Amino acid sequence: MVASEQVLATAQQLDTLSINTIRTLAIDAVEQANSGHPGAPMGLAPVAYCLWQNFLRYDPADPTWLNRDRFVLSNGHASMLLYAMLHLAEVRRVDKQGHVLKDLAVPMEEIKRFRQLGSLTPGHPESHITSGIETTTGPLGQGVGNSVGMAIASRWQAANLNRPDFEILDFNVYAICSDGDLMEGVGGEAASLAGHLKLSNLCWIYDNNHVTLDGPADWSFSEDVATRFVGYGWNITRVADANDLTMLSRAFETFLHTKDRPTLIIVDTHIGYGSPHKQDTNAAHGEPLGEQEVRLVKRFYGWPEDAKFLVPDGVREQFRERIGKRGRELRAKWSDLFAGYSKKYPDLAERLGHMQHRELPAGWDKDLPTFPADAKGMATRESSGKVLNAVAQNIPWMIGGSADLATSNKTTLKFEGAGDFEAATPAGRNLHFGVREHAMGACVNGLTVSGIRAFGATFFNFSDYMRASIRLSALMQCPSIFIFTHDSIGVGEDGPTHQPIEQLASLRAMPNLIVLRPGDANEVTEAWKIIAQQQSSPVALVLTRQALPTLDRSKYAPASGVAKGAYILADSPGGKPDVILLGTGSEVSLCVDAYEKLKADGVKARVVSMPSWEIFEKQDESYKESVLPSDVTARVSVEMAATLGWARYTGLKGRNVGMHRFGASAPLKDLLKYFGFTVETVVKEARAAMAEK
Repeated sequence: MVASEQVLATAQQLDTLSINTIRTLAIDAVEQANSGHPGAPMGLAPVAYCLWQNFLRYDPADPTWLNRDRFVLSNGHASMLLYAMLHLAEVRRVDKQGHVLKDLAVPMEEIKRFRQLGSLTPGHPESHITSGIETTTGPLGQGVGNSVGMAIASRWQAANLNRPDFEILDFNVYAICSDGDLMEGVGGEAASLAGHLKLSNLCWIYDNNHVTLDGPADWSFSEDVATRFVGYGWNITRVADANDLTMLSRAFETFLHTKDRPTLIIVDTHIGYGSPHKQDTNAAHGEPLGEQEVRLVKRFYGWPEDAKFLVPDGVREQFRERIGKRGRELRAKWSDLFAGYSKKYPDLAERLGHMQHRELPAGWDKDLPTFPADAKGMATRESSGKVLNAVAQNIPWMIGGSADLATSNKTTLKFEGAGDFEAATPAGRNLHFGVREHAMGACVNGLTVSGIRAFGATFFNFSDYMRASIRLSALMQCPSIFIFTHDSIGVGEDGPTHQPIEQLASLRAMPNLIVLRPGDANEVTEAWKIIAQQQSSPVALVLTRQALPTLDRSKYAPASGVAKGAYILADSPGGKPDVILLGTGSEVSLCVDAYEKLKADGVKARVVSMPSWEIFEKQDESYKESVLPSDVTARVSVEMAATLGWARYTGLKGRNVGMHRFGASAPLKDLLKYFGFTVETVVKEARAAMAEK
């Protein structure tokens, strides 16, 4: 054997050794935890290794590098694949302030604590816990949906921030996905949108292992995936053997040379590769291999059978020499380019800094509209559209759109230069998601984790389609903006299929989600001030279809009270009420009308506008007591939704005016009377509450 052949053989041997290190780390972590999914990492290890070592533009020493390629593990049950890569690549930890530390993001002790309480290696990847994870994945389809948002973000940032001779942003997005990702509807929606937008910076790698959790994939999945994606407008390539690093490299090269469409790489893998009794079966999917099987697998790999969490000599060095060195050189070259960019375009460089750190630009709240008192008023969707346009004009990286309902949601950005984001016009700020609520929610999260201030809108009833995305944004502390209009039986003739009833209670039950239901146009302005300033909590902004009176703020308290979540809008003389009326959204004005009626009858009443329970709960006890004094037990809540949860504020003696069934199709006035949302009903309930003393 000549010297060059010896070097080649040594390199191939080191590749195999490194790949088997990824596999055995996954096997050992799952075995020690007695919980997890070893099979997918065993099959996918060569794919991740080839991508990270040879193609991913990524510097482990700075996982916050703006122009890094994004890697998404959509099949999050294979989390040990990602943890092993983060560990072996020696990706650094980033603190809450965004500072890159010398510590490893995933040290070996955390690999050994896989799936344990408080570890950095939970069962599915969580981006707010572990540095180097771009987005929280687990519910199948969400990760690939996020990846489409990330690819849109890259295109948009390049179109708006790059300058001649300064190509600052052009990152690619890679996502590994499974049969489950492609079966879930959100995956199909996301793929359709990506193909329509010709996102050539997006590459999905399909783990075609023919196995699902229950058994063989062909029990439930027999479609021709390649033909399906051709129909979506994707480029398709295939690797027949996941262990063939040469063919994997060719596939990734194909992606990099494809400039007119996204790419799907179908990789034929063996789940549980190397396991004599469990390879290619669902037994390798969702449980440890078992001690005896682990020994047999390691024997197949040529691995010491008794070794656990072994990283052989040469493996770490191999990662340092490949992704470590390449990433360091790429980032250094980029940093030099960015230094020149910052000097020539300081305003744009500052903008990038704000985007990365979720900061607001100076003057973000200038020229926000205020609305004069008007008994006829306007729908909060209308006032929100006006405020949104002002806020977005002040925050140049705020973009978003609707699920084919922009004209109804009033979310179109209309100021000069806003434009539409399309394949040929990637600088536009209006996104057209089509009738794809599932994909829209996931894309908004992908945009947001990429530094964009993104929003998505639809009818409130269809928030159910987006629930997984909303939940994940809350879990990963991602300040996505979800705008929901047509928020009650006020939808009227469209009937109960479009009238939300239980959605408010449902979203209020979600941790770290702020629900805002403003009561008039000026409360909408204050709500947008809250939204703009969020850095780690998503917001659901819930708005009416029907017009609401714009309250006279010279007569009633200023709308700035929205900042506290709830505030005293109208009060009795001396501030000692006999009864408290609590309302949100369209029912606030109803409470005000009932207050005036009670006041005329000599009853001391107080109206509390309560647009956000979550924000109110963050206030100190003295403030909460001042708004809802504990010695005033006569309380009435009024909301055109399920009453679940209101008892925490109205108490055992309180009354709750709300919905206890689905709505109906009829003109709004008829519905309000039929379901009891009238002044007479509220006054009656207030008197009943006072009688309970």
